Amino acid sequence: MKVNSTDNEVYPSPKYKILIVEDEVYSQVLISKYINDICKEILIANNGLEAVEICSKHNDIDLILMDILMPEMNGYEATREIRKLNPNIAIISQTAYGLSGDRQKSLEAGCNDYLTKPINHIELLELIQKHLNK
Repeated sequence: MKVNSTDNEVYPSPKYKILIVEDEVYSQVLISKYINDICKEILIANNGLEAVEICSKHNDIDLILMDILMPEMNGYEATREIRKLNPNIAIISQTAYGLSGDRQKSLEAGCNDYLTKPINHIELLELIQKHLNK
């Protein structure tokens, strides 16, 4: 995938399997729309426990978009558990709060990168490109 942020053009790319971990349905739909063109499959988990379960059954996931504040198991805990299953998977955390220290906490938990909500479509695609097109 090539994203040119100066003119916002997105060029054809490989198709990825991406897991969206998000408890808000509106955010699930919005993020799915943002990434649909680059995905062969989009999986959805409503909380961290579901995310860990999905990752244990699907070892071919290319990237995880991990919400931080969720019921059952938060994104930090889920990331640590997923890292035990797959230490190499790309994980980008996302949070609506963007508090000081959240980025560092995400990285310490095992995330590769961090986004604040509302999610910018181009920034999201650039981060996916950064972590999947190495």
